Amino acid sequence: MRITFFGTGTSQGVPVIGCHCPVCSSADPRDQRLRTSALIEAMGQKILIDAGPDFRYQMLRSRTDHLDAILLTHNHKDHTGGLDDVRAINFLEKRSFPIYCEEYVQESLKMEYAYAFDTDKIYPGSPRFLLQTIRPYEDFFVGGVKVTPIRAYHAKLPVLGFRIGTIGYLTDANSIPEEEFEKLRGLDVFVINCVTYNPHPSHFGLHEALSVIERVGAKTSYITHISHSLAPYLQFAASLPAGVYPAYDTLIVEV
Repeated sequence: MRITFFGTGTSQGVPVIGCHCPVCSSADPRDQRLRTSALIEAMGQKILIDAGPDFRYQMLRSRTDHLDAILLTHNHKDHTGGLDDVRAINFLEKRSFPIYCEEYVQESLKMEYAYAFDTDKIYPGSPRFLLQTIRPYEDFFVGGVKVTPIRAYHAKLPVLGFRIGTIGYLTDANSIPEEEFEKLRGLDVFVINCVTYNPHPSHFGLHEALSVIERVGAKTSYITHISHSLAPYLQFAASLPAGVYPAYDTLIVEV
């Protein structure tokens, strides 16, 4: 089982257009971050979490030409904006593609990608989605792989994290209901978002992220959804506690 970090940046990516700060000007490729997404491979299944605007390039860069499903954490554009490129898989594999998400996310997709859902006027080249409903307090399976949804909140917006085997993944959140922590026990790898050093209205700041990491108690933890407000990679990595690391694009972690 392994996780590949397809992207580890915020909604703007890093570098940010027009910014010349030390992070955006860094020559270290680990400071160059596409929008956040991750591929989890388990039991022969390839499961992608989120497909933002960089989805096509992330697939090409990683030489990934097959996916079994995409799980969506929520309906923001930096997590759904690349779904049109699912049509490449439709064409190659001659099938509709499974997208797992909550009902409110499905409604957003039907507006954002209306041309793919209008059964009276289906455009021949449009993507074909097979929407699968996630109920936030019910486990589900992709192939034979068990997926446990984790309820969290992105400011007031309900979002999902996921547990797959001993990997836990939580991005775009700044609070977790008390009862959800039980689902995160016994992890080998825990991934959590952090965008700033200070508290943030919709994401974890560093202090809050480290507090959640300590409570979850995974063997190893990675920070993702990193903005240019944090220090350059090497400096940021050196400042973190033992067992906690900043993720970077293309990082592969075997479990």
